[in-house]
Amino acid sequence: MYKKALAFIMCLAAASACVTSCGSSNNTSSSENQASVTSETESVEVANFTAPNKGDTIIIMNIKDYGEVKFRLFPEYAEKGVENFVELAKKGYYDGLTFHRVIKDFMIQGGDPEGTGTGGESVWGGKFDGGTDPHLIHAAGALAYANSGSTSTDGSQFYIVTGEVYSTEQLSSLEQSGYSFTDQQKEIYSTAGGAPWLDGSYTVFGQVIDGLDIVFKAQNVATGQNDKPETDLIIESVKVGEYNGEEIHWYLSDYDYVPETEPETEAATQANVEAANFTAPEEGETIVTMELEGYDHPVKFKLFPEYADKGVENFIELAKKGYYDGLTFHRVIKDFMIQGGDPEGNGMGGESVWGGEFDGGTDPHLIHAAGALAYANSGSTATNGSQFYIVTGEVYSDDEIKELQDYGYGLTDSQIEIYSTAGGVPWLDGGYTVFGQVFDGLDIVFDVQNVDTDDNDKPNKDVKIKSMTVEEYSGEPVRFYLSDYAEGSTTGSDEDKEEDSETTTASDEEEAETTEAGTASEEKTTAAEE
Repeated sequence: MYKKALAFIMCLAAASACVTSCGSSNNTSSSENQASVTSETESVEVANFTAPNKGDTIIIMNIKDYGEVKFRLFPEYAEKGVENFVELAKKGYYDGLTFHRVIKDFMIQGGDPEGTGTGGESVWGGKFDGGTDPHLIHAAGALAYANSGSTSTDGSQFYIVTGEVYSTEQLSSLEQSGYSFTDQQKEIYSTAGGAPWLDGSYTVFGQVIDGLDIVFKAQNVATGQNDKPETDLIIESVKVGEYNGEEIHWYLSDYDYVPETEPETEAATQANVEAANFTAPEEGETIVTMELEGYDHPVKFKLFPEYADKGVENFIELAKKGYYDGLTFHRVIKDFMIQGGDPEGNGMGGESVWGGEFDGGTDPHLIHAAGALAYANSGSTATNGSQFYIVTGEVYSDDEIKELQDYGYGLTDSQIEIYSTAGGVPWLDGGYTVFGQVFDGLDIVFDVQNVDTDDNDKPNKDVKIKSMTVEEYSGEPVRFYLSDYAEGSTTGSDEDKEEDSETTTASDEEEAETTEAGTASEEKTTAAEE
């Protein structure tokens, strides 16, 4: 489930979209990419674990306070990727930079001079296309470039895979979701481990030959917002050397490595926080009303300045300026979200009311329940602008909730109740600034998600925002749940109704049709968000 979700993270990336965080290249899902690549190269042998020849160029990376990691390179399969990394290393480009994103059992990502996941460039300046090659896969210890949706956006940012060992059942589940693996790939992912759902979308160009235990130790650092280590994980140096026949240790089992106890996360310390999404607005409270062309009633949002003050201020001020009037929802994915707020209409534009980007942060009181209003970003909440999305998501079964928990998501009872009744996209929590909730017009949002779209998820016919206005709540009906819009349902805004909406997490199960479109990143949310 989680793996499929990565293909949709890209859909929330604005402007400099980013990622190993995505799982998609050229706007197709990673499962489709990987399946097509594998089907055409079923007899290709995986080269990750082929030893270098004496005299071959290798990379020696020293991670401060951890130790030395050595990498074999594969110019025969990733010529430009190897050249770029070697030349940057020779220039000392990476020396002193940090691993700005670390996700346990997934990867560690670095190589950004900005330290935020939004910077960096190739040795030629700007981006380059490193391509992919089926000889190289995302086995544990693989070295690859982060990108912004395709390998043509490779730069300086890279990640080292840690991943996890896959059972036969897990691999079978991936295959049922559209992934295709050779027997050799299955053997590798079920013994050495890795991140198979990234294959075919990112440029793999190297493999750890010594120091894999160092990488696995580094992935245990305590992290905070956007998976950034709470204490800098510093790349002391990256040097270019030669292989002199030293002993090779490909696999974690080659080391005297004992997995560390996972550090207490921010989520763990907030286990008792109640989700506030469905708190009814009070009389006179500021709300935002959105009118869409061709739809018979508006969509109304409750805002949460107490949890997302900058996010709310930005949205209100842009709305007052008429910034959103006439813009479109440029990306729509059924059972996931509808995204708009870009003056360019292509996901590449927009800015905050202050100009440029801002950091809206996250708050555990606000989750990605169906109807949640949040900002798209380019790898961190520090890259919020004007683009926003409204969640549709899907209702999660007990088994799907358990699957998320098995992948490391720490869901509270409140969150479980919401995601199993109202629905949403839980795997986005903690990575994006949620700042509002639809309290009327959710049926319109769910209608919009059904429009016909092209291969880039852009509606074939414009879905246009007629107006976005700032108003005061005056006691109109509060209808948080899709079931409130069923024929014959009671939707009044009397005091009893408002009290119920404040103290309960959902009414009836969402009746929207669900698919496999947006299930599963992290947090394992995104591999390498660039």
